[in-house]
Amino acid sequence: MKSVLWFALLAAQEAPVSTPSQVAVPVQSNAAPSVSAPTAAPVPALAPAQAVPTPPLNVQRDPIFDRCLQSLRGTASAQGVAPADFDRYTADLAPDMSVLDLLDAQPEFTTPLWDYLSGLVDEQRVIDGRAQLQQHRDLLAQVSAQSGVDAETIVAVWGVESDYGRVFGKRPLRQSLATLSCFGRRQSFFRGEFLSLLQLLSRGDLRAEGLTGSWAGAFGHTQFMPSTYARVAVDQDGDGRRDLVASIPDALASTARYLQLAGWKSGQVWGHEVRLPAGFDARLAGRTQRRPLSDWLARGITRADGAPLLASDAAAALLLPTGAQGPAFLVYRNYDAIYAYNAAESYALAIALLSDRLRGGAGLIAAWPTDDPGLSRAERKHLQTLLLARGHAIGAADGMIGNQTRRAIQSEQNQLGLLPADGRAGQKILLALERAGPPVLPPITPP
Repeated sequence: MKSVLWFALLAAQEAPVSTPSQVAVPVQSNAAPSVSAPTAAPVPALAPAQAVPTPPLNVQRDPIFDRCLQSLRGTASAQGVAPADFDRYTADLAPDMSVLDLLDAQPEFTTPLWDYLSGLVDEQRVIDGRAQLQQHRDLLAQVSAQSGVDAETIVAVWGVESDYGRVFGKRPLRQSLATLSCFGRRQSFFRGEFLSLLQLLSRGDLRAEGLTGSWAGAFGHTQFMPSTYARVAVDQDGDGRRDLVASIPDALASTARYLQLAGWKSGQVWGHEVRLPAGFDARLAGRTQRRPLSDWLARGITRADGAPLLASDAAAALLLPTGAQGPAFLVYRNYDAIYAYNAAESYALAIALLSDRLRGGAGLIAAWPTDDPGLSRAERKHLQTLLLARGHAIGAADGMIGNQTRRAIQSEQNQLGLLPADGRAGQKILLALERAGPPVLPPITPP
C-alpha cells in the first residue's frame, strides 16, 4: 500500500488546502514563538472520516468519462455490484483531471531519510501513540491475542499512516479512482481498485457520503487500498460491517490481520540497531541478503546498546540505509512483514523505530551521517511561522513541507548565504532564521 512515502511525496506537489482544523498562523512583528514540549493531543481529533466534508463534485458531464464508466457497468455487475447500485454511486461523478498530474509527477525536491524519519518518529507521535495504547488497551490485547502481532506495532502503523486517525486524505475517493480508471496510465490497476470500492459500498461496509482518501485511493485509519480492504478487513466490533473509516476496532484488527497474513511471527522482534566492526564489508548489506545470525556475529557485529545478541540459525539481513557511516540494523522475518505493508525501506524503518519508542525505547544510538539533522513536526511548524513572518505566502503553518515552503526556504538560503540552497527544511535554516529575527522594513519616505 503506497500511502506514506510515494503518495505523500507526490501529494506535496499540490498547493496547500485549508481545512476546518487548520488555522492560519498570524504574522508577528516580533520573533516567532519557540517550540514548546509536546503533550498528548486531544482524543476528539480521532473523528470518523464521515465528519470530514467532501468537496462538492463537479457534475458537468464529460462524454468520454461517461462512456468509460458505462463500460465498467457489466464488469461491476459480474462482481456483485447491482446495476442500480452502480448507477447510484457513479451518477454524481465527473473527472478530476488534477489527479493525472499527481500520477505522473516527480518530486521537485528530494527527501533524505533522516528528514523522513524525523517527522514520522518525533516526540509528539510517540506521546500520542502511548496515549492510544492506554486508551485502547483492552481492544489491543484482544487483537494481539487473535493475530500474534504486538500492540505497539499495530499502533505504530496507525500513527504513521494517519497520525492516529487525524489525516485520512482530502480527495473524494470515488471521483479520484473513477478518473484514474478512465484516463492516464495504469487504468487497469485503478479500475480494479474502483470496482473493489464499489463492492465495499454495495455490501454496506462503507458509506459513500464524505468518503475521502489519498488521490491514489488509500483511505481509512490505516490507509488500505480498496482491493486490500476487500481481501483483508475484518469486523472486529461485530456490527455486521467492516468499516475501517469509522471503526477503530475494525481498523486496528484489520491492520493486525494484514501483518499476520504477511508472515508475522508472534513473540519475535523486528530487528535491532547494531554496531559494525572496523573495516566491515558493506557489500554484505541488503534486505534480501539473508545469513544465519551466528554468521553475522562471527563477523563482529554487536548490538548498538551493548545488550547480548545470542547466536542462532535465525535468518537475518543487514541494513545500511545511509551507508556504513550511518545507523545499521539487523532485521528478521517480522521486518519483512512490515515491509510488505508498503514496499519501501524508509517506511518499514519508520514503523519499526516508532514501535520501539512506543515500547519505551530511547531511539537510535548512532547518528545519521549529516551535519544538518531533520526537524520534528513541531519544529517544521515553527520554521513555517518564521517564513510567514518574513513575508512568504506559504499558507498555514501546518508542519507539512510542500513545494511552497521549500521554495521559500530556498529563497532564504540564498539571501542568508546558506549553501546548498536546496530548499531543505533542516536545523541549519531553522537556527539561521531564529538568529536573523524578523526582516527589517525599509524606512518610510515622507510624501
